[in-house]
Amino acid sequence: MTEQTSSDRVIIFDTTLRDGEQSPGATLNAEEKLTIARQLARLGVDVIEAGFPYSSRGDFEAVQQIANLVGTPSGPIICGLARASEKDIKAAAEALKPAAKSRIHTFIATSDIHLEYKLKKTRKEVLQIAGEMVAYAKSFVDDVEFSPEDAGRSDPEFLYEVLERAIANGATTVNIPDTVGYTTPAEFGALIKGIKENVPNIDRAIISVHGHDDLGLAVANFLEAVKNGARQLECTINGIGERAGNASLEELVMALHVRRQYFNPFLGRPVDSTASLTNIDTRQIYKTSRLVSSLTGMLVQPNKAIVGANAFAHESGIHQDGVLKNKLTYEIMDAQSIGLTDNLITLGKLSGRNAFRTRLLELGIDLSENDLNKAFLRFKDVADKKKEITDRDLEAIVNDEIKQSPEIFILDRVQVACGDRAQPTATVTIRMPNGEELTDAAIGTGPVDAIYKAINRVVDVPNQLIEFSVQSVTAGIDAIGEVTIRLKYQDYTYSGYAANTDIIVASAQAYINALNRLYAAKTKLEEAANQLAVNS
Repeated sequence: MTEQTSSDRVIIFDTTLRDGEQSPGATLNAEEKLTIARQLARLGVDVIEAGFPYSSRGDFEAVQQIANLVGTPSGPIICGLARASEKDIKAAAEALKPAAKSRIHTFIATSDIHLEYKLKKTRKEVLQIAGEMVAYAKSFVDDVEFSPEDAGRSDPEFLYEVLERAIANGATTVNIPDTVGYTTPAEFGALIKGIKENVPNIDRAIISVHGHDDLGLAVANFLEAVKNGARQLECTINGIGERAGNASLEELVMALHVRRQYFNPFLGRPVDSTASLTNIDTRQIYKTSRLVSSLTGMLVQPNKAIVGANAFAHESGIHQDGVLKNKLTYEIMDAQSIGLTDNLITLGKLSGRNAFRTRLLELGIDLSENDLNKAFLRFKDVADKKKEITDRDLEAIVNDEIKQSPEIFILDRVQVACGDRAQPTATVTIRMPNGEELTDAAIGTGPVDAIYKAINRVVDVPNQLIEFSVQSVTAGIDAIGEVTIRLKYQDYTYSGYAANTDIIVASAQAYINALNRLYAAKTKLEEAANQLAVNS
C-alpha cells in the first residue's frame, strides 16, 4: 500500500485494550491482551492504545509486553494512557520503552463541571498543568497526544487556549473527546471546524476524536468530524467501552470504505479515487470482532452493523429474490470484504497437523507450537463428531483452546439426567489445586442449573451468576455451541467462555473457566492486602 500523508488518509487509533476493557465484565489478562494486540496489528490499525500503565501492575506489564512483542519497526505505534501527572507519565514511558514507535497519551479535563467538581482547579491551573505535563511527556518520547477531557462540554474559547498551549509544548496529536456522548453530529463537526479556525498552531498537530455512544451518535459524530478536518479516529472493536461503548471501528472503517467517493473530496482526493481512506485490511474485520467478543465475553448483537450475525442475512422473500438476481439490490458491501466466508475445509479426522496448521494460516491464525498442539487435539475431537467443519468452527476451536485462564479447578467429568418427567440432576468430578478429585451431585430447575449447583458444592468460591448465554457457531444439529458466563464477586465481574458440540459440557466448562478467573483474582487481591498489612 502506498504511504499516504495524514492529511489525505484517516489514522485508526484502536483503544479496545484500554477504553474497551473498561466495559463491565470485559477484564482481560496480559496474555489475552497480547493475543488481541497481535490481531489488531494484522488488522492494520495505526495506533494501539495498549492500556493505562500507572493504573495497576498488571496493566503496566501488559503494555510492556505488547510494546516488546507487537511494537516492531513495521508494526503499529504502541500508546499508553496517562493522566496529566508526572507519576502517570513516567510509568507510561517506562512501559513503552521496548516499542520501536511509542506514544504517551496524556489528558486533563477542561469542562467547567469537571473543573469544579472533579479536579477542584481553576482554568488557569489546568492551562498550566496541561502545558507542563505535555512538555514532561515530550522529554520521554517524540510522539505525544493530549486530550482535554469532556471537550464536548467545554467552553470553546478556553478549549482553544488549552490546545494551543499543548501544541506549543510538543503535542503532535490533539484529541477532542465527547466523553459523555452528548453532542450531535452538527455540533461535533462545528467544534472541530472551530478548532481548525481558532487554534493558531493547529497545523503542527493532527486532530483526533474520541467519543462515546450514549445517544447512539458516536459513529455519525466521527464521520462529521472527518469532513471538518479530523484525521485520527479513536475507536474500539465491536464498539465496546464504558457505558454504551465507544465509536465502532468496523462501522467507521466500512463507512469510509463503502462511501469513499463521498468522503474523498473532504480529504483532498479526486471524487472517483478508489484508494482506501485507511490502512485497515478489511478482510480481518470479522475475525477480529469474533476474537474480541470471545475473549471479553461480550456478545455481538445479531443486528449489529457490519459484524452482527444478521448483517448479511435475508429472510424477506422480496429481499432473497433480489439478492439471488444481483447482490447489489440489497447489499451495499460484499460479505467477503470483511473476511466473512462460508467455506468448508476439507480436513477430517484423518488429517494431519501440517494440513491443519496450513488452513489456520490461510485464515490469518498463527499459533505458537503449544497452542497449535492444543487446538489440533480439539480439532480431532470435533472431527469425530461432525461431518463438515467450517472456518467458523475452526475459529471457535482455536479461541476455546488458547484462552489463558488459570487452570486451578479442572473439570474432569460431568453427567446429567433430565426430562419432562424427571428431576434434573447433575454429577460433576473436579480436580482440585492439590490434585485431589472430588465428586458431588445436585438437583436443579434444569440441567445447567443442576451442574452449577453441583460445581458450587465442590468449589467453595462465593459468586453471583449475572449472565448465561449460548450461541450456535454454525447452522445444523451438530453445530458447535459457544457458552459465555459472567459472574459477579463484590464489585468485580469475571467472564468465562467455552465451545463444544455438547452445550451442556460447554456450560460446565465455561462456568469453571469463570470460577478460575474469579478465584485467581480474589487470591491476588487477598495477597496484596496481606502484604500491605505486613508493610504497614
